[in-house]
Amino acid sequence: MEPASYLIPVNSLPLTGRTIVITRALAQADEFAHELERYGAQVIACPTIEIQELDDYQRLDEAINHLYGYDWLVLTSVNAVNYFFKRLTALGHDAASLDELKVCVIGEATAERLGDLKVHVDVIPDDFKAEGVFSALERFIGGIDAFKSLNILLPRASVARDFLPKALEEAGARVDIVPVYRTALPDKLDRGRVAALLSGGADCIAFTSASTVRNLAQLFDTQDLSTVLSGITIACLGDITSQAAAQFGLKVEIQPEQSTIPFLARAIADYFKQT
Repeated sequence: MEPASYLIPVNSLPLTGRTIVITRALAQADEFAHELERYGAQVIACPTIEIQELDDYQRLDEAINHLYGYDWLVLTSVNAVNYFFKRLTALGHDAASLDELKVCVIGEATAERLGDLKVHVDVIPDDFKAEGVFSALERFIGGIDAFKSLNILLPRASVARDFLPKALEEAGARVDIVPVYRTALPDKLDRGRVAALLSGGADCIAFTSASTVRNLAQLFDTQDLSTVLSGITIACLGDITSQAAAQFGLKVEIQPEQSTIPFLARAIADYFKQT
């Protein structure tokens, strides 16, 4: 269940007078901005990440044309779904091509996107991290020994954590890791503009993935963001993002119990309501 908004006068909303900087990709920022604005925030979009197509889709095309060789399809994000289906459609296939596969997804938003595409979902782990995906799959198939006969297709970003594929392979599964998109520092992101924005009264900056943290550090050519973000409250979505923030010298003050955008917005609202 998603958190409810505060049903109190607008001028008494917990984020009234607060400026929140969001680093999510511009194409995905609207939902987060809307959630924060419900709590009275002024939202500034400062995307430190951009989702881009690959130059070469040969590996993905080969996997799509041989879907009959897989038992499971594991999709870890809405981006993975969108880019996977873009190629699926371009190659003349449709959702029915996945009917013989078991499907595991990370996150309700990913599951909802597949629902829009008329694709069944068999497993949605409660824990959004790779460790949680492995545990959920293990429970579903009836134990770790059952991995030995499985062929798994894992379409994902060109750079991602290795825990899940390694754990699956160590359990005996065959895993094909196929890039479907890449993340990059936006070309139009200007260091001077970002520095001015951050020094201009921002109360909080919200990171939604480890890449958004790393890319900001890359922009400022630093391994320590504590000076760049001095005086700004740090909010992170999920353990992996928080760990990345810590690696770059940041103290995370806000992290929701559930790794969804509505819960992150609510956690930010709760933090400033108390302070």
